[in-house]
Amino acid sequence: MTRTFVAALALLVTFLVLQPPIAFAATKGKTVTVLSIDGGGIRGIIPGTILAFLESKLQELDGPNARVADYFDVVAGTSTGGLVTTMLTAPNKENRPLYAAKDITNFYFEHGPKIFSGSSNNLVKRLTNLFGGPKYDGKYLRSLVRSELGNLTMNQTLTHTVIPTFDIKRLQPIIFTTTDARASMTKNARLSDVCLGTSAAPTYFPAYYFETKNAQGEVHTFDLIDGGVAANNPTLLAITHISREIMTKRLQYEDMQTVDCKKMLVLSLGTGTGKNKEKYNAAMASRWGVLGWMYNNGSSPLLDIYSDASADMVDIHVSTLFQSLHSQKNYLRIQNDSMIGEAASTDISTIKNMQTLVQIGKNLLKEPVSRVNLETGRVEAVHGEGTNEEALTRFAKLLSEERKLRQLGTAH
Repeated sequence: MTRTFVAALALLVTFLVLQPPIAFAATKGKTVTVLSIDGGGIRGIIPGTILAFLESKLQELDGPNARVADYFDVVAGTSTGGLVTTMLTAPNKENRPLYAAKDITNFYFEHGPKIFSGSSNNLVKRLTNLFGGPKYDGKYLRSLVRSELGNLTMNQTLTHTVIPTFDIKRLQPIIFTTTDARASMTKNARLSDVCLGTSAAPTYFPAYYFETKNAQGEVHTFDLIDGGVAANNPTLLAITHISREIMTKRLQYEDMQTVDCKKMLVLSLGTGTGKNKEKYNAAMASRWGVLGWMYNNGSSPLLDIYSDASADMVDIHVSTLFQSLHSQKNYLRIQNDSMIGEAASTDISTIKNMQTLVQIGKNLLKEPVSRVNLETGRVEAVHGEGTNEEALTRFAKLLSEERKLRQLGTAH
């Protein structure tokens, strides 16, 4: 456990050094609130279903106009999680969130089959994907995102957002944040461009290029692919952005001089993984060449491994941080590790499969709260903490109390 904790702190420090600062207004409450949403393609339906439940509980407490973005200091999302993040935080004409959480699932049902159009079992498509380009041309996704978001830019989001991408020209992660956008024209990209960049999954969609200009009119280029290659689970990115601001004293939070898990409330939503079903094994992999690692029975083992490893390492580090400071209840990770069949895919968007994903999300609400065992690295059910549904209900109460406390502080 000591080694894990040291590794967690080392990674935390590394992020603090490398990440640009994030500027928050002084906050009158007592808790910093974070929402994080993993990447996962059509499986974004799962966190969408969970968020709909959370928002319904917030509405029971604070009225029908309550929205998720009203309660979180930072909303972070990668790939499909970046799309959900933007739907929750982009303003409409009334300067309220573009989407209510309950509408996210409908968005996937309406547009998923068109985004992932074409049969994944088509032999010509498979051969084209292997040798001649990405599985999907991305035209519908680009048209949809641009139509929904128009000319909205990163600096206009209703709360602070963190959306990772990866620049293949510079071979480095590019993290788009609301506060960077407010500080620099170069990072104030259109939300549509950021969404298309973070969701440009290798082998599935084309890499995405766009440009921004600084105050002097100089052009800055971005050659982006899916943020999942850098941070499929962006929870740690969100926490370290907050940490940097506390260190630079631009986030004034009572006597909080460093990250204090007792004063943080973090909700991290996964999109499901099939790792517990032992999809691959050494006997299979020992026969793979480059092609085998890139493509196996409709999946890409290399991408699966990288995305799952990245997400799990973040969960281990964040769990270590919170558990070591006896604040484990302030960090809730909701994830399904037993996805099988079509439900485990990134792009199968039949009505049947999407309905299955909705049910998986609903079933997750009924499952017991789970947490990483720091000795084994395995996620285990926690006795005595109830179900995820009960934990989210508790979170909703804490979020509502925090918001009211801030409103009271503002009034005075």
